[in-house]
Amino acid sequence: MQLIRGTVVAMDTERRILDNAAIAVDGSTIAAVGPFEELRHAHPGAPVSGRASDLVLPGYINGHQHLTGDRLIQSSIPDDLPPGEAIFSWVVPIHAVHTPDDDELSASLTLAESLTNGITTTFEAGTVAYPDRVATAAEKTGARLTVGTWGWDIDEGPYTATTAEVLDRQRQNLDLTTGDRVSKWVSLVGHDLMSDELVVGAAELAQERQTGLTFHLSPTASDPESYLVRTGKRPVVHLHELGVLGPNLAIAHGVHLDNQEVELLVETQTAVVSCPWAYLRLGQGISQEFRHRQLWQQGGRIALGCDSENAGDMVDGIRTAALFAGLAKDQAIDPTVFNAQHALELLTIRGAEALGVADRIGSLEPGKEADIVVHDRTHTEWIPPSSDPVLQLVWGSDGRSVRDVWVAGQQVVRDEVLVTFDVAAATAEAKAAAVRLRRDARI
Repeated sequence: MQLIRGTVVAMDTERRILDNAAIAVDGSTIAAVGPFEELRHAHPGAPVSGRASDLVLPGYINGHQHLTGDRLIQSSIPDDLPPGEAIFSWVVPIHAVHTPDDDELSASLTLAESLTNGITTTFEAGTVAYPDRVATAAEKTGARLTVGTWGWDIDEGPYTATTAEVLDRQRQNLDLTTGDRVSKWVSLVGHDLMSDELVVGAAELAQERQTGLTFHLSPTASDPESYLVRTGKRPVVHLHELGVLGPNLAIAHGVHLDNQEVELLVETQTAVVSCPWAYLRLGQGISQEFRHRQLWQQGGRIALGCDSENAGDMVDGIRTAALFAGLAKDQAIDPTVFNAQHALELLTIRGAEALGVADRIGSLEPGKEADIVVHDRTHTEWIPPSSDPVLQLVWGSDGRSVRDVWVAGQQVVRDEVLVTFDVAAATAEAKAAAVRLRRDARI
């Protein structure tokens, strides 16, 4: 048993905030949450971490993160390229020359940054060539991860294949033997880069294996335009008619939706993962087409994502939550429609609900996994502390003040340092890989 002390933001049903409280952790799970003195009396021999001034929260959830392809050329793709050029002139060629070692190194570095910023759970975006090596990266760093693999049946591109071969690759990923913190899901690239046969087969496979399905859709107007030409219907409408929508599907992006599509997503409980920094970085129209606020107001399921290191770049959930809140307020021209509490919910319990994992993570409650983040409120940005710690967390802070992190009861970050993976030792390898990848991809 161990006690983690501080002001506890439980994100439970009552949304309790408990001053001078503690979490009792027994092995990998939370045993109790309550007043510090009460829990110390109940467990007199338990070691205590933290102090009363700390802010203690559930681990943050990143619902869409590319772990390979971008990290080793981080913040290198120019931010003034025409639409689509960043993907097909940079990202796809880099993915094509990634080795298994590159996949593991890239994922390790992204997960290291994630953990030190308080992100304990990452849902990979489905563009991994070697999921076994990415799973190894998660196991080494101690992160909680859901991983997919490449899935598209177009004519040209890295890892493209026939529909049957793509589905077989998805089955192989689902059959991977991994540690307890790594799970798998069915993943397609999405957009209009998947045949109807493939997306239906993927949905059936996910249902059969009782796992999730994810793909990219409508970050720009190009997907609606291409679906209208090919099918005569907008993307979400067409996918609904194919029987693909449902509570086990997480659509990445969904920026350019119309009212009917929003209604279908709400009706079918299909989740959307919003990655607002990516849309701003790439100029994809989020300030004009912010349907995510409408989706949220109608009771839709939403999670937040950081996307990739060349589309959003920094892997920081708090920055992402604050941006989402600001966009919601500004697009409505009404500051009352969304607040810091709502933003934190999307990063924790509401995100967990959207992605189907709220029975295990997303809040600090007895019986749940002990995924815990501690912010050190002696950092300058916290001085003086606000009477509303959630307000100050979302608007006045970010991942820099994260001091300690536990995943399933294991401390992975101590005193702001990742203790499970030596980032410094990987620096030279990462620099060499960046040069080699650009050379091999002829960029």
